[in-house]
Order: sequence, then C-alpha cells, then structure tokens
Amino acid sequence: MRRREFVAILMGAAGIGISAPRRAGAAEKMSKQEAEYQDSPKDIRMCATCTLFVPPHSCKVVEGDISRYGWCKAFALAD
Repeated sequence: MRRREFVAILMGAAGIGISAPRRAGAAEKMSKQEAEYQDSPKDIRMCATCTLFVPPHSCKVVEGDISRYGWCKAFALAD
C-alpha cells in the first residue's frame, strides 16, 4: 500500500474529509478506543517504529499519551 493510499484511508477512518474544513488540535486525532490502541506491541510492531509516532510519547493521529511500546490499527512501518 502506498503512503498516499494509507493516509486517505486513515483520514476517512478519522472522519476527516479532504474538502471538509480542518479542525484544530486534538479534535483531528482519533481516540485510543477508535484506534484500538494498546500499551503493548503487536508481534514486532510498536509505536517506536511507526512513522506516526512523535517522541517521547505522542502520536500524529491518536490522542493522549502514547507508549513507544504500544500499537494501534493506524500503525505504519517507517520506510
């Protein structure tokens, strides 16, 4: 899957339309429940190796504190 396709899917899942006005701040992010976030890795996949992870404990698409060892359905392995 190409990055553009992934972002389009992710935006759709988050309810963010390309033509819709942008909302500010955390309102753009999914809740942990929506993202199916867990504080532990899934197999070898974890937030620390995801392109969406923002050290030390944040994410571009999931709200709240994020563990570097966590995982969610928006996981995107860094190239």
